[in-house]
Amino acid sequence: MAEVPAIPVDPHLPDDESVVDDASLVESSTASLSESIREYRRIHDRTYTQKTDYWGPNDEKQNEGLDISHHWMTLLFDGKLVMAPIGKKPKAFLDIGTGTGTWALDVASEYPETQVIGIDISPIQPSWVPPNVTFQIDDIELDWTFSSTQQFDLIHIRNLEASIKDWPLLYSRAFKQTVPGTGYVQVIAFDITTRSQTFSVNNDPDHVFKQWANLMFEAGDKMGKSFRQHQDHAIKKGLEEAGYVDVVEQKLKVPIGSWSADKKLKEIGAYNLLFIDQSLEGFALFLLNMVLGWKIEDIHVFVDKMRRAVRDGRNTPYYELHLVYGRRPE
Repeated sequence: MAEVPAIPVDPHLPDDESVVDDASLVESSTASLSESIREYRRIHDRTYTQKTDYWGPNDEKQNEGLDISHHWMTLLFDGKLVMAPIGKKPKAFLDIGTGTGTWALDVASEYPETQVIGIDISPIQPSWVPPNVTFQIDDIELDWTFSSTQQFDLIHIRNLEASIKDWPLLYSRAFKQTVPGTGYVQVIAFDITTRSQTFSVNNDPDHVFKQWANLMFEAGDKMGKSFRQHQDHAIKKGLEEAGYVDVVEQKLKVPIGSWSADKKLKEIGAYNLLFIDQSLEGFALFLLNMVLGWKIEDIHVFVDKMRRAVRDGRNTPYYELHLVYGRRPE
């Protein structure tokens, strides 16, 4: 995989970047919804799913962040929701870890003849959906309940960082449900390390960017659900080991904030900063408190330090996004 070029930097950067208001930027495990599903855990005024080893909140604040993330990611891929070269008339898509359901709803609109199933452990999707969309509340780490004949032209897996204990098993299960010959799996994952094109930041071993990443990696490892699933081409290797062929791997640099001189990346970065600013506390609370044993007041101080650092465009913060897709052979 070729080296990704640096992001062009806007020479006219403010000292501190204000966060942009999003309105200004323009049956068994697949049981029906029940009251018990909505009995969320509450940890320090944030709500979480009943699954005790899932680290992300499922409240309105975090869910808004997910929708903002979907928006900038759509901009990043020039409006494309499906990068894998699927056929012109797909019959069925499966969205694993659908979250608020935005990708599933958007792709269902683009492919109105395609049945789209979105699966998540939290019932945070809209109640009204078009006729070709179904949301199921399920734990994808448990046995899948699809029949062997229920197969998908595309299985979409996005942003399940530190959410899966056994990635090879997930890829193997996905492979079995992918249409032979023409079906694809598409995986998108963050490298959670915030990087910098600013020499003094990038070469400071104690900078908050490195502290944050190291702590998140430590917490994920301690849970047995690593944030490292992208490292050393592990996604590509995992798909190939599951049986997929023609595997394509891409790595993209995504700015945090509008510090880029590139018009497209400047807009993406502004939305990305909004996503990060909205989500930082939710990223940290469970992992630092419940897993690593930090005091809440110390977490808030650390989150504030990280927030101030990503808002400062002089730090040229960015992270890397991995896109990998592969085809199931005949």
